[in-house]
Amino acid sequence: MSDHELRVSKIRNGTVIDHVTGGQALNVLAILGIDGSSGEEVSVGMNVPSDRLGRKDIVKVEGRELSQDEVDVLSLIAPDATINIVSDYEVVDKRRLDRPEFVEGVLSCPNRNCITTDDEPVDSKFEVLNDEVRCVYCETIIRDRLPDHIDT
Repeated sequence: MSDHELRVSKIRNGTVIDHVTGGQALNVLAILGIDGSSGEEVSVGMNVPSDRLGRKDIVKVEGRELSQDEVDVLSLIAPDATINIVSDYEVVDKRRLDRPEFVEGVLSCPNRNCITTDDEPVDSKFEVLNDEVRCVYCETIIRDRLPDHIDT
């Protein structure tokens, strides 16, 4: 291995989220609900060189596959990311993220007057736009700090 290659240990089973926009790895962890308290084994590389992106982040989570809701939200902050499913140290599935037209039930609307924040049994629904999402009920737009709006 030359001095210019990146050394990152392989995981046995789990998910590798690669080609994340540089500086977004901590937001990826927030979306996945990983804060260090659950005991999940996680490796994070931030602002590492990338031929495709210039700089990228990479997140490896041992023993976990992502739900479609998690993948949909990840696509909003890391549209160029790839999801690699690893089994017995080998990549068994690799896919690029597709941005959905809508995300439902995964984000909470910051507008306190929105019907989704009342006691009504209405799941949130956001339209995915270029660099933001818009609530389909009250039209509130979220541009920044998307992980702060993950519905837990």
